[in-house]
Amino acid sequence: MIVGRLWNHSRFLFLKKMSRYYSYLNSAIAILKQYDGIEPFAAFIKKHFSANKKFGSKDRKTTTNLCYCYFRLGNALQSIPLDEKILVALFLCSSSSDKLLEELKPEWNKKVSLALFEKRDFLSWQFIDKDIFLWKEEISEAIDKSAFIFSHLSQPDLFLRLRSGKEVAVVTKLDKENIPYTVISSTCLALPNSSKVDKVIELNKEAVIQDHSSQRVAELLQLVRQRSQGQIKIWDCCAASGGKSLLAKDVIGKIDLTVSDIRESILANLKKRFAEAGIKKYKSLVADLTKPNAGFLNQQFDLVIADVPCSGSGTWGRTPEQLCYFDEKKIKDYTTLQSRIIDTVINQLKPGGHLLYITCSVFKKENEVQATYIKQKFHLNEVKMEWLRGYDKKADTMFAVLFQKPLV
Repeated sequence: MIVGRLWNHSRFLFLKKMSRYYSYLNSAIAILKQYDGIEPFAAFIKKHFSANKKFGSKDRKTTTNLCYCYFRLGNALQSIPLDEKILVALFLCSSSSDKLLEELKPEWNKKVSLALFEKRDFLSWQFIDKDIFLWKEEISEAIDKSAFIFSHLSQPDLFLRLRSGKEVAVVTKLDKENIPYTVISSTCLALPNSSKVDKVIELNKEAVIQDHSSQRVAELLQLVRQRSQGQIKIWDCCAASGGKSLLAKDVIGKIDLTVSDIRESILANLKKRFAEAGIKKYKSLVADLTKPNAGFLNQQFDLVIADVPCSGSGTWGRTPEQLCYFDEKKIKDYTTLQSRIIDTVINQLKPGGHLLYITCSVFKKENEVQATYIKQKFHLNEVKMEWLRGYDKKADTMFAVLFQKPLV
């Protein structure tokens, strides 16, 4: 009798544990069926959990991870059941033993530490990698398509750009809190994406959260500094949260800065960020640059930074839901928008001044094709074109080209 009761109790615990893992899987399925791709998944899942208080912190973390793993497979494996696809995605996206896999797919969990291509081969009977990213023909020839596509199966790192004179302070604080990091350069650190650095360092004052590829825009800003004399008058025309402006300030030093964006709320966030960074002297305005009005600023600039709206296809490792919901027709919409913005801002560029065109896209129509359009229409000289590849560094992939307007 005692043995029987013990056996029944053990079976009860086993079934309870299995029920918990199936509950995570079923919760992820229910959430994925509700999501329509209209808003960022991060915003959607936050609202979902706020409306469903039954989820504890572990429930939220596990369920959210399952959803993101599912998105990382894009349009692959559409023919298999949703629960099976989620498990395949979890297996491919995991680099160490996973408790859910251990219970539901123990034979897979034993192989979870294999290299990605080995795991792919292990699942060759069902894993069709060609469908992860559907828009291969739109990708620039300068990109290693296979490496780029498979990079979506890993979550990108969190990158810090250390501000001048703050390098030792930041590293000391991270060490004190035992937050792991990898030194990429004297000013760049890579950390696990979940790192709570805002609790440890003074963001924007000591270090800026900025992707590694975005930090590399400094290479082009340094060219501007070398080719210019005295104070440089800069217009960051699509400023958003001001990351490129902060970079320009740190790289160039003495600048006369103007920032603009179409969204007043974004500029309010920029104002707060600039205050934290110690940037007090600058001009700010709300501007719709798709409406031609050559004299609305009534001034000209030595450097116009145009970090233009784009598909963001080089950053989908951070928002993998785009792999499932992106509409290819949007590429044309973005290129039209980009052309209109450049048509407007080019009038504010001084003879001899520089235009820095930036996207976080891998699509050639937004990048090389657009660069050719700018160069030919406005007779600009190309100083340097740079692909900022991040798919082999757990970072974003970006495109940047620096032009100079002839003196005559």
